[in-house]
Amino acid sequence: MSTSVRFPRTLTIGPDDDAATTARAAARASSGLRHATNAVLVPTPIGPLLLTGAEALTAVWFSPSSEDMAAVRSSGALAVDPEDAPPVLREAMRQLAEYFSGTRREFDVPLAPAGTPFQLRVWDLLREIPYGETRSYGDIAAALGDPGSSRAVGLANGSNPLSIIVPCHRVIGADGSLTGYGGGIDRKRFLLELEGALEPALF
Repeated sequence: MSTSVRFPRTLTIGPDDDAATTARAAARASSGLRHATNAVLVPTPIGPLLLTGAEALTAVWFSPSSEDMAAVRSSGALAVDPEDAPPVLREAMRQLAEYFSGTRREFDVPLAPAGTPFQLRVWDLLREIPYGETRSYGDIAAALGDPGSSRAVGLANGSNPLSIIVPCHRVIGADGSLTGYGGGIDRKRFLLELEGALEPALF
């Protein structure tokens, strides 16, 4: 099955974004790989994504480094070609291709992220943010019934192992600023522009 799609533009990621991505990937590697038996590297307009999983998707990471790939191998996960990936990874690749081409707004692949009960609650709420909309950290905290937990929400948001699929990029600052994003602010802006939540930058 081919997941190749032509896109109108791609994103060039600067060195600051790479540093943030590496830090985020390192922080999440152990939890995501504990449950992964297969891993596949997929090209996208915002750089390669590393998908892991078996019966369900366990992680979607931005721009995996050589250290990340070494962690995949040492975990016992089997790195496979896209054509040889198990059904859940092939379906995730297909849905991501549709998302980037603008024809998909929701994902329905089975997910199995590893996290604390609080993190899982936050990630569930992230999936309820509609395509083309954003929420603040305070909004998520209020939805949890704990308005004072914005900081904890931010930490859980940053620990999300399923980038794009669980749309942590849709969470912004209370003042409308994009704030931090493990994949880098440029990627966050790209995704929000793709979804129509931000006007495309003129330059």
